[in-house]
Amino acid sequence: MLCADLVDFQWKDANGRKKRGVANLEDISLSGACLQVDRPVPLGSAIHISYPSGELKGVVKYCVFRDIGYFLGVEFEAGVRWSQNSYRPQHLLDPRRLMAQAGRSGDDEARVAS
Repeated sequence: MLCADLVDFQWKDANGRKKRGVANLEDISLSGACLQVDRPVPLGSAIHISYPSGELKGVVKYCVFRDIGYFLGVEFEAGVRWSQNSYRPQHLLDPRRLMAQAGRSGDDEARVAS
């Protein structure tokens, strides 16, 4: 699911000190998420993503810099799964619905043209 929402996150640096930040939640699925952040987080770092009524725990699987910041791929820990019932990001878009709507729109245009 593509989304946009601000979430708090934390991890420990190489010296074991807690680090905190605010991230833009870019996308989320049952088993992971992508965060846009302003600084890199080492691969393999345990990370906690906090939202108003809870948190999601996972591990950083990738950290890539792209034009406007770092993008972290987070795989949720075993047994941790995201659910819309527990946390619904402010802006949430299912790309499958978007494609289905585009397909229906194309069918309507084809009918009008014929």
